[in-house]
Amino acid sequence: VQLVESGGGSVQSGGSLRLSCAASGYSHSSDCMGWFRQAPGKEREGVATIDSDGVRSYADSVKGRFTISRDNAQKTLYLQMNSLQPDDSAWYSCALARAGSMSAIRALGGMTPDLSSQYGYWGHGIQVTVTS
Repeated sequence: VQLVESGGGSVQSGGSLRLSCAASGYSHSSDCMGWFRQAPGKEREGVATIDSDGVRSYADSVKGRFTISRDNAQKTLYLQMNSLQPDDSAWYSCALARAGSMSAIRALGGMTPDLSSQYGYWGHGIQVTVTS
């Protein structure tokens, strides 16, 4: 499985970026995909997830500003980020959940610290920097 992120970069506060994640090398219709981020000195945190039914979940800090979407035919995951703030600066990674993990992820009920353990495949990541 290969996940390749693109679309990161530097933007001023209030600006927008769209991250993409191209997935390849897997045959199962993986239940969930998601975006995670890690800022220097902080733990990795879940940003947004979407499952095969299109059910979305967001971190409270990005609700109303970020939108996650997926193109199953193209095996591509997106994250539209609007109204970016300096606190959004981080290394963003795309992740693909292990097959059959949708129930477990739904049971977690959101961006809990245990969420990332349900994701077995990770992209290298990409930097997003928001300047004030």
